[in-house]
Amino acid sequence: MPDNRNSSALSLISIYEISKILSSSLNLEKTLREVVNLLSSYLEMRRGMVTLVDDKSQMEVVAAAGMTPEALKRDGGSKLASALVALMGRVVNTGMPIVIPNLAEEPLVAEADGGLAILEDEVVAFIGVPIKAADKTIGVLSIDRVLDTEHFDVNFEADVRFLTMVANLVGQTVRLHQSVANERERLLLEQHRLQKAVQAEAEPGRFSIDNVIGVSRRMQDVYAEIHQIAPSRSTVLLRGESGTGKELIARAVHFLGQRKDGPFVKVNCAALPETLLESELFGHEKGAFTGANAERKGRFELAHGGTLFLDEIGEISGPFQAKLLRVLQEGEFERVGGNRTLKVDVRLVCATNRNLEEMVSKGDFRADLYYRINVVPIFLPPLRERKEDIPLLVDHFLQRFNKENSRHVRIAPEAMDVLLACYFPGNVRELENCVYRVATLVRGDMVREADFACQRGLCLSSSLWKQGKPEMLMGGMQAAGGHVVAHASGGPGPLAPCAANCVDPHCAEAKRPVAVGVEVIGAQADHGEESYELSDDLSIGQQRERLMKAMEKAGWVQAKAARLLNLTPRQVGYALKKYNIEVKRI
Repeated sequence: MPDNRNSSALSLISIYEISKILSSSLNLEKTLREVVNLLSSYLEMRRGMVTLVDDKSQMEVVAAAGMTPEALKRDGGSKLASALVALMGRVVNTGMPIVIPNLAEEPLVAEADGGLAILEDEVVAFIGVPIKAADKTIGVLSIDRVLDTEHFDVNFEADVRFLTMVANLVGQTVRLHQSVANERERLLLEQHRLQKAVQAEAEPGRFSIDNVIGVSRRMQDVYAEIHQIAPSRSTVLLRGESGTGKELIARAVHFLGQRKDGPFVKVNCAALPETLLESELFGHEKGAFTGANAERKGRFELAHGGTLFLDEIGEISGPFQAKLLRVLQEGEFERVGGNRTLKVDVRLVCATNRNLEEMVSKGDFRADLYYRINVVPIFLPPLRERKEDIPLLVDHFLQRFNKENSRHVRIAPEAMDVLLACYFPGNVRELENCVYRVATLVRGDMVREADFACQRGLCLSSSLWKQGKPEMLMGGMQAAGGHVVAHASGGPGPLAPCAANCVDPHCAEAKRPVAVGVEVIGAQADHGEESYELSDDLSIGQQRERLMKAMEKAGWVQAKAARLLNLTPRQVGYALKKYNIEVKRI
């Protein structure tokens, strides 16, 4: 320490300034860097460092003065730096200060490659004191300073005493910051746990239905609607394509409502002619018609105090619609062949895959009946809009198949990709059929990609889509931008995999409803370009070659290649994966 200064007063002022710095901010590295900079001016040192022991018991420099961060990173791997780290490690291990009046005489430094060259013509002293917290050494405060060789009378004892006081303040600050960091981490973990608990209660816990599988956002919205409307007495209309599980949802509405202890009666309106349907719903008196040998209660009477589920209500005839309307309005009816008015208390749940609004506009469905049953509509999403539920459904169907047949069939990841890529116009019902078929025919206990019928050109669903009418298969949905018709040659021919047979008319990526083996009339087509279409009569090698040519023609841009191939970009992606073609980056 310079002799021309009042050491005691200067030490006190320095300790005061250091304590203010340490309590000024929660940024530990910033405050320690300011402390080392202050020590640099007080002790006239060349370099100073605060080194802390991390969770892996490694020495980490958190603050330094007299050297830039770049120099610290550059010199950190040198042998001289390693020697200094070893000296600081000695301080950590012993918990005692260390003073080296001349670093050049230290064996660790002398052995370091280039160490003596750096210290040439200089006498550099090194002082390191332990930083302690709760009687545990957590780091080292170290300085090195160039000594005046003519006046080699430095009071190292005073320096060690002063640095020990600073190290004690630093240790308390580090311990405080560690406590704050640990508490913050604990609070974040607790917050994360509570968020997961709330999410689990709000979504899969609260909005879940027994015997209905689905964790997708679309199904969660359906669950939320059911939980909201089930306690009421309102009539419910379930809308959705065939195979989306409308009967399961109708059961959920019943068993989650106030009528859960009453009967749940279901009727498929499309399965019976009008005369039998009237008797089935309203009952008949003895002798009402030939074969009516006894009085029979109808489904409305049987459902008294409970729920009546009318499936396929869009299929009933006009005259019967008027009879049904009276029951819904007045809650009363007469049996067939009788004149006694009966009153019932029934909650009605209806379901249809037809476009009732279009039927009303054409006069095929009574508007007053439409308004009577369309009180609370629930739209069930098709399977293609909730693909994240497919793995859960597949596991459920496989478990049921294995239980029924005493087998242990499993599905490989690449086989699951085939199912995820399929369009499934028959929705969950078709998926169940597909799983049962492949599980029955598979040789062994592992379903592979090649085991699916679509991979061998035997997909029945694809055949229906090629030769049938999509609006009949999808419950009235029509293709936008053109009419889908079968090839004039007739016959499906070899079928491509499901992944390449997407004929979704509402596909977000499709500019027109085009599928392999399907001709589109009235849709806009590209003109003036060579045809690259993938025909079913081509071999696999020819299809792969044609796909490669289209990609090269389009500059390996899948969207452009899709227009050349008369496919959607998604179908092109599936084809590239199928034929193992690596996309070039240009």
